[in-house]
Amino acid sequence: MQHGYTGAPRGRYNCIDLGYCTKKKIFPEIRHGGYDACRSVHAEQNAIISASRKDMIEGTMYLVGIRKDTKEYEQGANSCQTCRKMIINAGIKDVVIRGSNKQEYTKINVDDWIKNDDLLEGKMVY
Repeated sequence: MQHGYTGAPRGRYNCIDLGYCTKKKIFPEIRHGGYDACRSVHAEQNAIISASRKDMIEGTMYLVGIRKDTKEYEQGANSCQTCRKMIINAGIKDVVIRGSNKQEYTKINVDDWIKNDDLLEGKMVY
């Protein structure tokens, strides 16, 4: 079992250490997206790069997002396009996302991301 976290690459300062979010500073109007301006490596990415592919094939990834500013669960959380592509290539079968402190979960079959390519439909996700 591998664990991932969202944070700056090793040796770099996290936004919490800097006292501001670089993405919000550059793109204050964007709630989701603009990830090239983000200092963080996403939890999904950290988990994938820490594991061998043979251990991920047909596996399940569990995600929970808690906002640092409010300590609340991130409502409607989902993987960004970059993380989705990495999850698909890693061979992960399902992604389970915790959506609240009431133990509400959304289970996503990764095949749905393959069959329903949001980018081809012009949709931006998360």
